[in-house]
Parts: sequence; structure tokens; C-alpha cells
Amino acid sequence: MKNRTSDEVLNLLAKRFPDDQSLYTEIINLKAILNLPKGTEHFMSDLHGEYEAFCHILNNCSGVIREKTEKEFAGEMTEEERDDFLTLIYYPEEKLAMELELGHVTPAFYEKNLYRLIRLSRSLSSRYTRSKVRKAMPPQYAYVLDELLHAQPDEDNNQFVYHQKILETLIELGSADEFIEALCVLVKRLAVDRLHIVGDIFDRGPHPDRILDMLLRHHAVDIEWGNHDILWMGAASGNEASIAAVVRNCLNYDNLDVLESGYGVSLRPLTLFAEKTYPGLPLREAQLQAIHVMMFKLEGQIILRHPEYHMEDRLLLDKLDLVRHEVHLGGNAYPVKDIPFPTLDPADPYALNADEREVMNAFGHAFRHSERLSRHMDFLYEHGSMYRVFNNNLLFHGCIPMTEGGRFQAVDFAGVEYSGKTMMDHYDSLARAAYHRHVPSAVDFMWYLWCHPLSPVCGRHIKTFERVYVLDKSTWEEPQDPYYRHCETEEGCLRVLREFGLANDEAHVINGHTPIKVREGESPLKAGGKLVVIDGGFSRSFHQRTGIAGYTLIGNSHGLRLASHQPFTSIRDVLQKNTDIHSDSKVFFQYDQRFMISRTDTGKAIQKQIGLLQDLLDAYRSGWRPEA
Repeated sequence: MKNRTSDEVLNLLAKRFPDDQSLYTEIINLKAILNLPKGTEHFMSDLHGEYEAFCHILNNCSGVIREKTEKEFAGEMTEEERDDFLTLIYYPEEKLAMELELGHVTPAFYEKNLYRLIRLSRSLSSRYTRSKVRKAMPPQYAYVLDELLHAQPDEDNNQFVYHQKILETLIELGSADEFIEALCVLVKRLAVDRLHIVGDIFDRGPHPDRILDMLLRHHAVDIEWGNHDILWMGAASGNEASIAAVVRNCLNYDNLDVLESGYGVSLRPLTLFAEKTYPGLPLREAQLQAIHVMMFKLEGQIILRHPEYHMEDRLLLDKLDLVRHEVHLGGNAYPVKDIPFPTLDPADPYALNADEREVMNAFGHAFRHSERLSRHMDFLYEHGSMYRVFNNNLLFHGCIPMTEGGRFQAVDFAGVEYSGKTMMDHYDSLARAAYHRHVPSAVDFMWYLWCHPLSPVCGRHIKTFERVYVLDKSTWEEPQDPYYRHCETEEGCLRVLREFGLANDEAHVINGHTPIKVREGESPLKAGGKLVVIDGGFSRSFHQRTGIAGYTLIGNSHGLRLASHQPFTSIRDVLQKNTDIHSDSKVFFQYDQRFMISRTDTGKAIQKQIGLLQDLLDAYRSGWRPEA
């Protein structure tokens, strides 16, 4: 079987490389690629719908383009000229329109900026093969860009004159704007080779949908699902408790635009129901009370269907005493807010009444039939996963559940125990079964992933019911999984890395999920720098808590550094005032030897490919396989 498989592989390769000369060329090319430095990777997490800030950080490449520009043009531009040039790179279409309106656009303007963009592109492209750079170019200008970027000096300056004529012709033909835009795209693509989003695109901020639109257009991105992503994925899979929680979150964060305008999910059925059922409450409070009651009922139904979840402590609607206005928790009675519960049937507290069922049916239909939501969910599943091992880094959003003693917590499903990596792999497969095959048990499990204490994307005891209704704030505390304590030690972090096959000194765990309180002196680097928590409070609602406005972890061929960002004002300010996000960057890890492509995951795949090509070459040389 092994020899037959090898023959099949060699037959396929022989179609592409019919003789030894074509093999020589390919092997030489691949070996040359292995000796190039690896591309720059950026890691971000917990974007939480902050589209404008994310858009700008994607456009300024977390400050990398400013750094490269300052280095390349040191002493050649005034501060004002440099900031104008940077804004042009970040927002070329909008900046060109403004300059045109101000009367600044002349042939000299075009020529100056085209030469600067070509020079910057040439500098950024030096670490890549010519083939890769060509693939990064907008197709309609690939040939011209390739010519301009790879000019070589000659005795009579012929190439300089040739390239000058190309640019003059572009300006004369009225194509300079499009060409500038193409160069700006190229600069950004060359500055960042791959983008990793370590969870939580959704909720809190106003436009997660626009963030996903940007990611859909990105040249190389992967996503490690966060709890808020899982919640929306569960809703798109048809989990009604998740749908109710999504609606609840949008109401709670005053973020209804993403539902109604972003995904075409109308709130009218809920509004009409809330006005009729809770006439004594202001509309927003009525809407929230209506969706809260439905959400807790639907969650209770899942818990009752799945005793293996061991979540009976979250069955609280039946513990409410509406006469005494109290709830029984852990053997104690706590006062609750004086809020009406007209739809709660004491005989069957977790059943929806007919009107509530009608509201949920309407929401379910809207979530299932939103084309834009489906497109975004397809993307999340195609490019996302529970975790990722990439170039010696282990990426996951929250935690790997642990016991108090620091072992990996085991869970039993259908007589099979899962822990550590096997747990993550199993949960990944269930998430896909929920969305792609609509397996009922998997659809229910999406809610488990959203909020169970042993869910890797949650990792804490969620107390939404207490926070909504119970007056005693001591009941609101949400204990975290022991992982968050153990992984701050080097021993605990190394245990996690070894579980996923990473046992070398260069390996790191990269998490989001828990905002770092920089204001209070907390560091994102833990376990002696082996753990990097990159949730710096990207969401505006966390800026006061963290003291910054997010992190970008930057990994290049020299090492790792962390850029901390200050709050972003608006894209309008960038265009009108040339403002930028101020980012402080600090190197915290350097490789002993430069990290070349040969050591990357891509490099390992190339090495296997070279081995197969060498086998075919040996077959040609020995005469065992004739050349074409």
C-alpha cells in the first residue's frame, strides 16, 4: 500500500515536472525560500466590535508602517510631510479625494508620492521571493509593479528613464490614483504576512459585522474562537438559548444596529411583546426583562435535557419566591429586584408561553435566513478553530481547564473522557457538527461552550441571573478556572505547551479573554514570559479598567514584541488632522538565531515537498522512471 501510494504521488508530480531540468529549477527555488526570514505575524484579540480602531490598526499595521517609513526616509521629510504620507497609505482613496478637493493634486504630487511608495514597497519586499511579492500585488497592476520594484542600476541609467516614463504615462492617462491605491495595498500586505485573531470579534462594540467584512478581504488570517464568537456561532446554528443571549447582549450594550442593520434581524416582535407584557416598564427595560425571562427558560430547558452538563445550580427560575421577592441560592434566601414575571408558570417555570414562542420563532427564522450572517459564520468556521499551533506558538482564547492541583480537568461525555488537547479537539468537532450538520446534541452544546465553567472559551462560573436580579452583589462573583492561576507559573505554562507538542525554549502560549489591568501595574507577560495575554481592553468599555486600548503582539524573524495602543478617536480625525494611534512597543523575546522559513510550519511542509521532488529526481536519474 505504501509503495502504491508513493507511485501515485510520483505520477502526479511527474505531470508537473516532466524532466530533471524542471525538477532542478523547483528544488533550487524551494531551497532558496527556506533560507529567507519568516514573515511578520500580528496577533490581536478581543476586538469586540470596535471597527474603526481595528480598521486603523489594520491599516497602520500596528505602527509598523510608521516605523518603516521613519527608518527609510530618515531626515528626508518634515513631520508634516511624513504624516501626510502615512495617512495616504492608511486611507488612500479618502486622502486622495481630500487632496483633490483642496487643489493639492498635481503631476508633481503624484510623482513624489509614487516614488516614495515604490521605495517603501521595495524595502518591505526584500525579505520575500519575487514570486510571493508578485502574488501580493493587485492583479491589474502586477506587471508594472513588478518592473518598478525590481529595477537594477545600469551604466546608462536606462532603467531609471524607463521607469520614469512608466510613471509619467500613468499620470497622463489618469491612472495615478488607482496605482497609488494599489501600492498602498501592497505596502500593507508586505508589512504583515499573517494575522491571528485570538477570539472575540463580537459584542460590546457597534460593528463586528464590518470587522468580519475586512477579515474576509484579508490575504492571510486565522481565528481562534472566543466565547462571544461561539455565542453567535451557536445562534447561527439554531440554538435558541444562544439566540436569546445574543439579543440580550445587543440590548444590554445598546448595540442594536448590528442586529437590525447589520444582519437584518428585526426587534419588532420582541418590542410588541414587551410593550404588551410589561406595560409598567420603560421600553428598554421591558425588552430586557422579556428577553431575560425567555433566555433563562431556554437555558433551563438545555440543562434539563443534559444532566451530564452538571449545571443544575443554574436552574434558578423555580427558586424565585415572587411573593417575598427573594431567590434561594445555596440554601440561603436573597432579596431580588421588584420586577414583574407575568409569563412565569410556577407549575412549569421553564416553558415558554405561546407569545414567547412566537417571538423566538421569529428570531430563529431571522437568524437562519440572514445571508450576511451566514457568510460571516461560514468564514468563522473556515478560518477558525478552538486552538491553533503555529510556528512554535499555541493560540487559544481562554483556558485549558485544570483541577485545583494543576492537572488537566477531565470531562466525561458518553463514557469517553476528554482533557487537555483531546478536549479541545472534541469541542472543535462538536462546534462544526452543530453548524454544518445541525446535530441536535451538538447544537445544544454550543450553549455549553458559551457559558460552562469547564468550557475552554469561558472558564468561569457565569452569574448572569444574579447580576440581573439579585441585590446582594456578593452573589455576583464569578470564580475562574484554576488554569488562570496555574498558567501564570512557568511550570503550569510548560505543562500546557507540552500537551500540544511544544517542548522547546521558543514556544509561547498566547491568550486573550482576560483584560490586563495595566493601570494597576499588571503585566501581559506571565510565567516568565512564556504566557502572553493580549487582551488589553480593545473595547471602549474597558479603557478605564485597563488603562490602554488594546495590544498587538508582533512576531518577526528576530523575536517577539508587544505593542500597546492608546485610544483611537476616529477615522475622520486621521483624515482631517493626520492623527494616528500612539503605540508603545517593547521587545520581550529574541531568538538565538534568526527565525528562517526553514523553521516555520510552512518550511517543514516545503522540506517534505523537496523530499518528494528528490525521490522523483532519483527515479529519473536511475532510469526507473523515464522523463517525458
